[in-house]
Amino acid sequence: MSSKVLLEINNLSKIFADAENRVIALNNISLTVNEGEIYGIVGMSGAGKSTLIRCINRLDTPNEGSILYRNQNILDMNRQTLLQTRRKIGMIFQQFNLFMQRTIAHNIRYPLEIAGVDRKTADQRVKELLEIVGLEDKADAYPIQLSGGQRQRVGIARALASKPDLLLCDEATSALDPMTTQSILALLQDINRRLGITILLITHEMAVIRQICNRVAILDGGRVVEEGEVDEVFLNTQSEAGKRLFGVLPERASEDPDVPSLRIVFDGTAAEEPIISRLAVETGVYVNILSANMNHLQGKTYGQMIIEQPASLDEKHAVISYLTQQGLTVREVNKQ
Repeated sequence: MSSKVLLEINNLSKIFADAENRVIALNNISLTVNEGEIYGIVGMSGAGKSTLIRCINRLDTPNEGSILYRNQNILDMNRQTLLQTRRKIGMIFQQFNLFMQRTIAHNIRYPLEIAGVDRKTADQRVKELLEIVGLEDKADAYPIQLSGGQRQRVGIARALASKPDLLLCDEATSALDPMTTQSILALLQDINRRLGITILLITHEMAVIRQICNRVAILDGGRVVEEGEVDEVFLNTQSEAGKRLFGVLPERASEDPDVPSLRIVFDGTAAEEPIISRLAVETGVYVNILSANMNHLQGKTYGQMIIEQPASLDEKHAVISYLTQQGLTVREVNKQ
């Protein structure tokens, strides 16, 4: 993956205010998105995610900061330059935003019509895009005739029409059922790998981030509270927002048990086997499970389990040794 920066956001702030209220939607946001990666921005409702994405394509104008796309500040662009830049930044919406009175082919062709592309070239591009998203037989259908997943595929094809470098996905799977979500995420991964298009994905779903993103920023109250490689953030979450979203660590330190314990972190590398049962059989040490918070994604287990630390030092070492050999991370809690 290239490490060249495609998008750089510096000290971005956005305030919505009227005579009675003042809301800080974005508070000094800074992050970078590299060419060729899938970068996730995750947060609960009201964290500022959609405001951020609207600022990136300048549907909203921030109060402070800069947004550099290929080292050019989007906020300083004149109308003509902004329109040209927007053609290189595709947008995928949560609710699809299709023209219901137009056929699928006409929906996909729309950005090309706006750009003044000739009919023959546009028709060829539409055909290519229908193949990419797997809807070759739906060119003459209307959105009402399609499922939600198929409509989102049309939205993706339309976003790809002008051959963008960057795709902005605003909760692109939140209106879909789990099986359809999987197919759309697989399509986005294929587009990223096959076409080399960078993807900036906004979501409130931890499973989406874990599945396809390389790096992630966690937003909370308009601020970036954590940022980094997905696995690193997942396993070493420190912010309250991260703990709520990822569920790997307790939400508050006070939730740790008040006895010497071992926290076992499942990061998806261990096979789905009854590890604690096998621990007892193979080491002869029986442990007391104090709490567990587990998630299952794509046949792998993520989350944590806290077990009471054996009183014997030899038994503790045997437990830690066995679990680490299984590929698990083990940390001591209330060490004595």
